[in-house]
Amino acid sequence: MKRREILGLLLAGACAPLAPPASARNGKLRIVSTHLPPLVLEHGGERPGALHEMVTELCRRLRVAPATEFVPWRRALFLATTMPATTIFPLTRIPSRERQFRWLAPLYDEHYVFVAPRGKRFDVRRPLEMKDRRVTLLRGAAQGAILRELGYRDLVEARSIDEVHRFLKGGMADASFGERNIIRTSLKSRAAEDEFELSAPVRSTTAWLAGSLDHTEDDTLPFQRAMQDMRADGTYRRILGKYGLN
Repeated sequence: MKRREILGLLLAGACAPLAPPASARNGKLRIVSTHLPPLVLEHGGERPGALHEMVTELCRRLRVAPATEFVPWRRALFLATTMPATTIFPLTRIPSRERQFRWLAPLYDEHYVFVAPRGKRFDVRRPLEMKDRRVTLLRGAAQGAILRELGYRDLVEARSIDEVHRFLKGGMADASFGERNIIRTSLKSRAAEDEFELSAPVRSTTAWLAGSLDHTEDDTLPFQRAMQDMRADGTYRRILGKYGLN
């Protein structure tokens, strides 16, 4: 075969419509997540959250239309590790989870920070000296593994972001630990930005769209190619910019 013909075939393949992953072809693919503004909003309407919008666009390009089911985060993790044809987002990729999921597409760079009431028991400027303080976080979240690795032991788990704030406001915890933009949005929604201080980022990770293990390695390729296309054509940056996350 001539070189020109080979190049033509390669270009045709690159421009061909993305095929749905095998795991979605029976129409049973499900997505689970939880309410994490500004990344995921359960009742966001035309503003469903940056990562929710991103995953919807990924699925549109792959010609699949699964509904997103909103459940508490710990329940979402349970479903994604026990039910077939299930995907979950935004899932932080850490070593302890590596073999529990099929990693479909990277979505977002996360930056984890502490937040504490101003002038109280937790000094956000010296977080590594505050390891004896009580820290609240979302139940089942990767932050727990990160905090334990850093030496924090007195952890108070909450069912939701709202409960994290209640624990912090009510004195049941000295600080909370979470993703910077989620924390900022939570404080802003309560007009409480002046009451709290944020630390510098303590750990940076990546949030993924991940799948149950019945997804094959071949299933990851359409998702990753779709994400590459979204980055290349500016869709990824546009979605983040819509929510002020660039």
